[in-house]
Amino acid sequence: MIPLETVKTDYGTINVFRRRLSGAITYEQGGWQQSEADTNGVSLASYIHAIFGFIQQSRAHKILLIGCAGGTLATMLARADKNVTAIDVNPASFPLAKQYFSLPNSVRCQIADGKSFLSANAQIYDVIVIDAYHGDQIPAQLKSLRFYSLVRERLSQRGALFANIHVKHAFDRRVVRIAEC
Repeated sequence: MIPLETVKTDYGTINVFRRRLSGAITYEQGGWQQSEADTNGVSLASYIHAIFGFIQQSRAHKILLIGCAGGTLATMLARADKNVTAIDVNPASFPLAKQYFSLPNSVRCQIADGKSFLSANAQIYDVIVIDAYHGDQIPAQLKSLRFYSLVRERLSQRGALFANIHVKHAFDRRVVRIAEC
């Protein structure tokens, strides 16, 4: 891999790399891969394509993404003419997403954590996507009953929630606890 940029942040060091053979761009934060895209900013992660496909099949237009990193889902949704707001706690994420991952200017970028953002804004969304990690952990404030109550309050009547949750094994109780919220 060819190193393109290294940025030290309060949330861990961000490294952006280009793969020698494919030209794909990778965004790593704190040693964990957060995004990978082709040279046009299209995600190479299958779960991003799954979420994108579900959103495309719906009538959703107004989308909130909690967690940005390289912004590959935001890029794909904006190109599909969706109204996208992306939030991330790390102020370094958005400039890197624009420079290396083709994040369009039409994506509204806000520096905030998900719970604070939902508490401070009364906007209603057709879809909310939660894809926020510190290392390999979902931040505690994004796993609380209060957070998921806020999510429900900010979804339209027929709104949908998608969450990227890493599961360690078939009996991982973290998924059940989040689903119960």
